[in-house]
Amino acid sequence: MEFCGFDRSYVDRLRAGDFRTQQHFVAYFTELMRIKLRAKVRRPEDIDDIIQDTFSRVFAVLNTEQGIRQPDRLGPFVNSTCNNVLLEHYRRLSRNHPAKEEEERPAPVDPTPGPLDNLLGDEVKERVRRVLDGLSERDRNLIRKVLMEEGSKDEVCRELGVDRDYLRVLVHRAKKSFGEGYVQ
Repeated sequence: MEFCGFDRSYVDRLRAGDFRTQQHFVAYFTELMRIKLRAKVRRPEDIDDIIQDTFSRVFAVLNTEQGIRQPDRLGPFVNSTCNNVLLEHYRRLSRNHPAKEEEERPAPVDPTPGPLDNLLGDEVKERVRRVLDGLSERDRNLIRKVLMEEGSKDEVCRELGVDRDYLRVLVHRAKKSFGEGYVQ
């Protein structure tokens, strides 16, 4: 497949209803959309419907007064329109499928932790405590106040004498230090 660039004269010919230009446009984008949709949609008739709806919307925009403002972006416009039609197709399918029968639903999982969960939880807690102890006091306090206790960021900013943007940088650095210590 040879990719095509688009310009103002091409879009003008499309708007004017030039048969050869419309024929090229439809053939070109039908092939591209088919390639894309084959991997995402099961039924061939649904693919055809999505393609037809996409063209309908694109031609409707082409024929408005504003039309396509950037002719060189015609390809991405058709692609994003196709994506939107595909998402609407998925939503329609999800609304039309009845809920699973009771017998098809998986049995609920017991949320209470078992002995292995308790053992692993204790090991993880100990490892986190060791990593926190190895951090600088400032990093340890940042992680504790901002992430673990979910304290007020404005209050932490006042304590440190920094603004919110720089607090974000400090928290990022503290998390990075923690991550490096945890991996070791």
